[in-house]
Amino acid sequence: MGAMDELINSSVVAELRSILTSAEPNIALPTLERSRGSFDGQRLRQRVDIVRDALLDDLPAGYPAVQGIMLDALDDPRFTGWMVWPATEVVTGRALQSGSLADFDAALTVLSRLTGRLTGEFAIRDLIAARPERAIATMQTWTNHDDENVRRLATEGSRAYLPWAKRVPWLVANPAATQGILDATYQDRVEYVRRSAANHLNDLSRIDPQLVIATARRWSEKPDDTTPKVIRHGLRTLVKQGNPDALALLGFSGGQLVVMEPRILHTSVAWGGTVEFSAEVVNEGPRPAKAAIDYSIGFQRANGTVSAKTFKLTSRRIGPGETATVTKAHSFRPITTRSYYPGEHYVVVQANGVASVPANFVLDKRELG
Repeated sequence: MGAMDELINSSVVAELRSILTSAEPNIALPTLERSRGSFDGQRLRQRVDIVRDALLDDLPAGYPAVQGIMLDALDDPRFTGWMVWPATEVVTGRALQSGSLADFDAALTVLSRLTGRLTGEFAIRDLIAARPERAIATMQTWTNHDDENVRRLATEGSRAYLPWAKRVPWLVANPAATQGILDATYQDRVEYVRRSAANHLNDLSRIDPQLVIATARRWSEKPDDTTPKVIRHGLRTLVKQGNPDALALLGFSGGQLVVMEPRILHTSVAWGGTVEFSAEVVNEGPRPAKAAIDYSIGFQRANGTVSAKTFKLTSRRIGPGETATVTKAHSFRPITTRSYYPGEHYVVVQANGVASVPANFVLDKRELG
C-alpha cells in the first residue's frame, strides 16, 4: 500500500470515533471500532467505503440526527483532514435514503459547512447524480460565497472527470450545465478557485471542444490580469491535441512546421532512470512561427499494450527557415500516480500538433548502478 492509502488508518478512525462520541455521548459506534482492523491491503477509496458503511450501521436512522451529530462535531478542532471524507458520504447517504427534498437541500448545506475541513467534492457527486438540476442550482449560488472553499466546491464538485470521484453521467451528457458556475469563478480573487475552474474547463474539452473554445474566447474578450493563465490551463488538452482554434486563441501560429525524429541519448533506460532526448523543429513557412512544443511518452502497460501520455515541454518563436532544438530528460523514478512496466517505450515530439515519428527506447528492469 502507498502513502496515500494510509491517510485513513486505525489511528485516524479511533480519533474520529472519539470526536463523534463526544458530539453525541449516547452512541457507541461498535461497527466503526471493528472497522479499524479491516484496512490491511485496502486502497484509500476502499478505506473510505469501509468507514462510511460502519458509520451508516452505527449512527441513528434518519437524516436529521446524522446532520446534528456532524454539525456538533464541527465544534471539535480535531474534526479535520481525511476522516471528514467518509463523514461527508454519510451525510449524503442518509439524505438520499430519506428521499426528502428538504433533507437533500440540507445535505448540500452541510457539505458546504464541512468542505472547509476537507473538501466535500467527492460526496456531492451522489447528490448531483440524484437530482442534478437542483444540486447545480444550489452550487451556482455558492460561487458568491465568502468562503473560498465553498466557491471551489461549486467548481470542483461539478467537474465532469473529477479525479478519484464517481462519474456522474448527467454531467457528461450536459456539458453546458455548469457554464454559469465557470463564468462566475474564472476570475475569482483566489487562485485556488481559478485553477479549479480551469481544470473544469479542461475536463469539458473531452466532451465538447467547441463549447470549450467558445467559453475561452468569451473570457478572453473581457480579461483581467489572471484570465490568460486560466485560459492556458483550461485549453491545455486541446493544445496538446493540436486543436487549431485553441492554438490560435493562445497566440500560437505557424502551419508549416516539421518535427524531426527525436534523438535518444541512451536507448536502454535503467529502472528508475531517465530517458534523455532532443529534437529539431523546423519552420518551413515564409513567416515567423510561435510553436507550442510538447512530447508524448508511449508507456508499456501491464497487458502488453502501449499507451501514450502527453507532457508540456516549451514554447518557441521560430523564424522563417530557422530550426529550434529542444531537449528533455524524462524521469522514470517511482511515483504514486503511475505504475511502470519494463519493455519497449517510445517518445514523440510535437509542435502545434505536428508530430514527429516515434523514437523507441527500452525501459530495463535492471536497477540503477
